[in-house]
Amino acid sequence: MLDGRWLRATTYPGPVSAPPAGPGPVRPRRRFLVDTTPLREVPAFRGLWIGQSLAAVGTQLTVVTVGLQVYALTSSTFAVGLVGIFALVPLVALGLYGGSLVDAHDRRRVALLASLALWVLSLAVAAQAWAHLDSVGLLYGLVALQSAAFAVNNPARSAIVPGIVPAAMLPAANALSGMTNAIALTLGPLLAGLLVGTWGFQAAYTVDAVTFVAALVGVQRLPAMPPEVLAGSQRPGLRSVLEGIRFLGTRPNVRMTFLVDLCAMVLAMPRVLYPALGAAELGGGARTVGLLGAGFAAGSVLAGLFSGPLGGVRRQGAVVVGCIAVYGASVAGFGLVLVLAPAGQTGKLALCVALLAVSGAADAVSSVFRGTILQVATPDALRGRLQGVFIVVVAGGPRLGDLVLGSTASAVGEGLAALAGGTACVVAVLALARGQRGFVRYDAHDPRP
Repeated sequence: MLDGRWLRATTYPGPVSAPPAGPGPVRPRRRFLVDTTPLREVPAFRGLWIGQSLAAVGTQLTVVTVGLQVYALTSSTFAVGLVGIFALVPLVALGLYGGSLVDAHDRRRVALLASLALWVLSLAVAAQAWAHLDSVGLLYGLVALQSAAFAVNNPARSAIVPGIVPAAMLPAANALSGMTNAIALTLGPLLAGLLVGTWGFQAAYTVDAVTFVAALVGVQRLPAMPPEVLAGSQRPGLRSVLEGIRFLGTRPNVRMTFLVDLCAMVLAMPRVLYPALGAAELGGGARTVGLLGAGFAAGSVLAGLFSGPLGGVRRQGAVVVGCIAVYGASVAGFGLVLVLAPAGQTGKLALCVALLAVSGAADAVSSVFRGTILQVATPDALRGRLQGVFIVVVAGGPRLGDLVLGSTASAVGEGLAALAGGTACVVAVLALARGQRGFVRYDAHDPRP
């Protein structure tokens, strides 16, 4: 059981700021571009960020390349979708437990060991390609092991950042990390299409193994990061995990950030459709797959690049709901183009990429505010466990979505699958918003749990 200090730590303060009584002093001009102050002033964060940036590109290379290799071996979108379920099971099983490890042990050590495991597994993925084993079962198994290591590594890295970056710089640090992920999502698919199309699967997997060394170096250079442990907190295990879940049970608005994100990721994540679209509907093979993935990520990059004004948004919950509705509508539009536009029509691919860019931008803005609400609500001693829940949702949701849309596409075709999934996303998020009106009214100046 948790003592009174946990209850006091989880009580929301009063309004963050009050409106000025009069004209007041002139405010500085609002930033429109991402703030790089943490990179300049915090060497530990700079090393971590550089390493993670390079590793993220390699990770996206492998995600796209595994899908391409599975499709090349099976010619089945459903088989590509099964990659998602093999990643999802260990992610769910270890994501919550990984968070409890982070809250109980030195966070640098946890992140270093998990990163080392990921690097070894990336070498194994490259080795199977160079050996021409052509085993879908082996690929499924390696993906499952990578997902298990990721379920520990990501909460550890996320919990480390507030320990090395001053509180005033955290928003800028989070924006930089978001930009890293978006850029990786842009470059990864493009490079995967180029490398696979030119030199084969081996080249793409090898680049991932080489770039991940930078992530290891970034973590190795960090200082020791022992966690803050509140009295009453449990050792890693089921009781500790349940403690974090009970904490989440006291935060309906935080729960809503997870639920609305699941609407988008499970019902309307279109990436599993890309290999089949590149092979038939749109043509172009691996290069088209790269363009589609990069279109989604390019929207995220643009949203992050011009994210300065987001700091002044008060109705963050309403913006999250609106962004996810836009996300679903753009995916539905993507499906509609696939259904209505004749194959090979000039501009069809460009229109698909543009709609995916809109969905990527909407997802990026939603992510900013979902992350902000989570940060405000979580004390340091529980941050690892809440990040464990977070990673299960944001990484496990798309994997489950791969299975959902992959199965649907096998039954009705890729275009109708995207149209139905996007429409279902819009309906589901509006229904959740109607049932939880407090989330729509969420005010950053007067946050409520």
